[in-house]
Amino acid sequence: MTKPRLLIADDHKIFVEGLKRLLSTDFDIAGVAEDGRKLVAAAEKLRPDVIVADISMPMLNGIDAVRQIKKVHPEITVVFLTMHPDVAYAVSAFKAGGSGYVLKNSAPDELITAIREGLQGRTYVTPLIAGKLMHAYESGSHAAPETASSLTSRQREVLQLLAEGHSAKDIATILNIAVKTVEYHKYRMMEDLGIKTTAELIRYAVKQGIIES
Repeated sequence: MTKPRLLIADDHKIFVEGLKRLLSTDFDIAGVAEDGRKLVAAAEKLRPDVIVADISMPMLNGIDAVRQIKKVHPEITVVFLTMHPDVAYAVSAFKAGGSGYVLKNSAPDELITAIREGLQGRTYVTPLIAGKLMHAYESGSHAAPETASSLTSRQREVLQLLAEGHSAKDIATILNIAVKTVEYHKYRMMEDLGIKTTAELIRYAVKQGIIES
């Protein structure tokens, strides 16, 4: 019986090695991506059956990376494995196309269960936040508009790279766009969000979970 092909996306090497040992018995480890941009490229090249992705990753966060992947390959199952217990992150993860949401401090077999559920077309939420997530849906609080959702995907990419300390020139190279285009996105975001300084823009990125503090 052929094992499902699995792609791991996480920037912590020691943690990744542990994941490989945990998952290699039941899954064929197709590859590892250390940041969100490499995840998008690896998904296109390797075409895995399932992706296990962290949310907080450099260059492009896991949620935005998965949004890009699911637009092109909706058949790929995605399970988020994260340290974030916040319901807001879980809502965003499922909106992006995730099938599972597991916390890194959960029992190891919980991740395997989430992957198997996802491959069967079902969803899985760690019991540690399932009650809070259900309450959010029942109360309608999950439907509250996310301020960051008013940004385009390109603006979110530029924002994360800016917040990580990349220069406009570096961002232009990474995204294969002109420096003037980077500056345009930056100042358009600041204008639309009512933000006056780059420091405020970075704080906004942290608050919205686009990068970690």
